[in-house]
Amino acid sequence: MVLGAWSSLVDWTYRLKYLLLCSAALCAQPALAASNANTSAKPNADAAKPADDDQSSPPEIVVTAQRLNAARESIDPSIGATTARFAHTDLEVQPGGIDRGLKNVLLQAPGVSQDSDGDGEVHIRNEHGNVQYRLNGVTVPQGFTGFGPLVDPRVAESIEVITGALPAQYGFRTSGVVNMKTRAQGFDFDGDVGIYGGSNGTLVPSFTLRNSAGRLSYFLSGSYQRNDLGIANPTPDRRAIHDRSEQWRGFGFASYILSPDDRISVFGGSAIGKFQQPNQAGLTPVYVLNGRGTFDSTKLDQNQRQDAWFGVMSYQHAGERVDFQVSPFVRRAKADYTPDPQGGNLLFNGVDTALTQASLALGVQADASFKASDSHTIRAGLFFQQDNSRSTSVNRVFAVDINGNQTSDAAITVPVAEHLTGRNYSAYIQDEWRLLDTLTFNYGVRFDQTKGLVSEHQFSPRAGLVWKPDDATTVHVGYARYFTPPPLILIGKGSVAAFNGTTGAAEILTADPVRSQREHLFDVGAQHLFGNHLTLGIDAYYKLATNLLDDTTLGGTLVLAPFNYARSRNWGIEASASYAHGPVHAYFNVARGEQQAKAIVSSQFLFSASDVSYIQDHYIFTDHSQKWTSSGGGSLNLPNGIGHFQPSIDFVYGSGLRAEDPAGIVPNGGTQQPYVQVNLGIAQVIGSEEHGLTVRFDVINLFDKSYLLHDGSGVGAGQSEYGPRRGFFFGLRKSF
Repeated sequence: MVLGAWSSLVDWTYRLKYLLLCSAALCAQPALAASNANTSAKPNADAAKPADDDQSSPPEIVVTAQRLNAARESIDPSIGATTARFAHTDLEVQPGGIDRGLKNVLLQAPGVSQDSDGDGEVHIRNEHGNVQYRLNGVTVPQGFTGFGPLVDPRVAESIEVITGALPAQYGFRTSGVVNMKTRAQGFDFDGDVGIYGGSNGTLVPSFTLRNSAGRLSYFLSGSYQRNDLGIANPTPDRRAIHDRSEQWRGFGFASYILSPDDRISVFGGSAIGKFQQPNQAGLTPVYVLNGRGTFDSTKLDQNQRQDAWFGVMSYQHAGERVDFQVSPFVRRAKADYTPDPQGGNLLFNGVDTALTQASLALGVQADASFKASDSHTIRAGLFFQQDNSRSTSVNRVFAVDINGNQTSDAAITVPVAEHLTGRNYSAYIQDEWRLLDTLTFNYGVRFDQTKGLVSEHQFSPRAGLVWKPDDATTVHVGYARYFTPPPLILIGKGSVAAFNGTTGAAEILTADPVRSQREHLFDVGAQHLFGNHLTLGIDAYYKLATNLLDDTTLGGTLVLAPFNYARSRNWGIEASASYAHGPVHAYFNVARGEQQAKAIVSSQFLFSASDVSYIQDHYIFTDHSQKWTSSGGGSLNLPNGIGHFQPSIDFVYGSGLRAEDPAGIVPNGGTQQPYVQVNLGIAQVIGSEEHGLTVRFDVINLFDKSYLLHDGSGVGAGQSEYGPRRGFFFGLRKSF
């Protein structure tokens, strides 16, 4: 079956290639003349003019595009921040190759840890979410939280994880920035088609295609994934019950060079997912529905669908002293949750909810840099986003008496509908000041305003000092003030009272609005290269926040609802090492940190009265706080008689997320057991790496360690979730 699917995919891809080449040839104009042979230098006005015959060779177009790429990167530097970088070759060699999810790639960066195994989300420096995703320097507005980013690693030429004291161009989501550069950097026709699959009914066909024709270059990517472990298993068993998922992802990028100094780019994509919510055996119904008091909990049929589409258009200009990029964007997202149609949720929980949430976001991002002198580069930018969000739900509950006892076995229906428009505005300006050849001071200020759930604003100063005493050593120290608006997710705060006297009633009726998080960050770090092969780094940080944003699951759905802690403190230290020499690549990271918070000051109805009362006067660990995390791995690239042999291995370690206090006193007072997961990959490239056939075999969780990510207890946690058991996977990929 796999070989048959492989043959069909190859045939389909070559047909697609023919159609795209024909289309590109019709659209393309003759290429530009060379602007300058040196990609790092600015051309003069005469050299920048196209040739009179309007005919030029592909290398000249490449030079122009590379110069524009360099200018774009100069607009958006990460001066003073800490950056972990993964090249596309790193992604291809890792266990799972480019079929690996983005979350598993990010887990290999320092200070990044996992929570739910199936939702695609990560924690950076012990914060919940608050991760910003960028493509080619442009912020990609995300869909609803809980199902990860809108793109996957196969679209990336490189992936950077940026943390620490971020420069002023980075706002809103600031625990970390995931900056991806698309694979449209090449100008020769290439691509690949592949199929990957194995344990848990996994099947992943995919393709990429990249080419250019004159001034036009483009890149396409598509994938489909089906498996029987779409969301993390709530049991330690090898197979999950009712956990099938289907996911489709598509991405397209096109760039057209208007002149040696100008180009326009368009990119966008979609992510569609259908998820079954996994079940547990042996649960006992608590309520009676229409005379029925029994139900097999393995037969529950809860489902959720997540759809998201986005599109971005960018105009870039690279002048003698001024570079700028303007990027309007659009994003549409929708989530539909359907409970068990036989009323199973009512029997077990006393509540079921059919929920639909939809959001349409429109906005624009503009960034510019001005070379004021040899010592000063001024950067400034604007950002605006409007988000229209709608939420409708049909909730079924039972009537109860004052003691909470069910008084009728007939369900009561409570409909809820809400609509909200939110707007975010930002502006920043900063100066990169070269004090000495070895010393750079980057300082600036950012203004952010949000209008939606709340109306708030903040001026945020930023400052970073970078010292490079020699080519091998870099030391940085920085301070940043952050402002993070709450996600525009409607959680029925206006209808809390409608559930009084029912099984859906909250212990607390207070529903204060969710506010923006405000944060002070202090960061210091150093990095040194030993002997051209070994790099060691260390970084320490301390954060103080008011109105710390966190999330908890909304009822039985997989949609996350936000809330605030009044105050929090967060600190950590990270160490990293990497080695690259010849065919050998290896790395190791370890981080120690923790986050504590106090007083729930919004959406209090989501929690028990005892938890809210205790947290009011005591700091507790947040549910996603973890003392120790570590990751590491290595790979070889060994030529042999038929091509290249590429074995790889990596691991992730966690000391355990928070859990309920065994004594039942302190919320999040317990800790899950530590875990380690080791993954192995073996790949053989037959032929050249650029145009060969890759055959791979991967083992996920090599030692079959059964480990609990979290048991569903504590403040902010959902249902229990285990890490994946050992799985075997096979793949074929043909590059052309």
